[in-house]
Amino acid sequence: MVNRSVIYTENAPKPIGPYSQGVLIENPAKILFISGQIPINPETGELIKGDIRVQTRQAVENLIAVLEAAGATVDNVAKVNVYLDDINDFGEFNKVYEEYFGHSKPARAVVQVANLPKGVKIEIEAIAIFEEVRRY
Repeated sequence: MVNRSVIYTENAPKPIGPYSQGVLIENPAKILFISGQIPINPETGELIKGDIRVQTRQAVENLIAVLEAAGATVDNVAKVNVYLDDINDFGEFNKVYEEYFGHSKPARAVVQVANLPKGVKIEIEAIAIFEEVRRY
């Protein structure tokens, strides 16, 4: 039987539309689908202004908050999709991304898009696969 749960955490921005921060599927492995994270400070709800490096760091931290809420880590991320408003920012984005994912190297796509929510420079979504941690 497949078990589906919505993941929500106060440590990532509240959804601004009809979607969840994440959806966890258990059968028996857990598969977590994380909605696109943008650079919003979850404590204030304010957009993080700044260059692509600053915005990337906040978007990744938001993604990590959803991972942790489901009991996962960046090491469980299998696939990442990244949307940039300017592909010329790729090099600077990649430097920050590597700090978080350089050791685990999930599959990834990076594309330029015409526009992102709230005029941000970056949005990141991910899929993580992991097993339940046994607690004794």
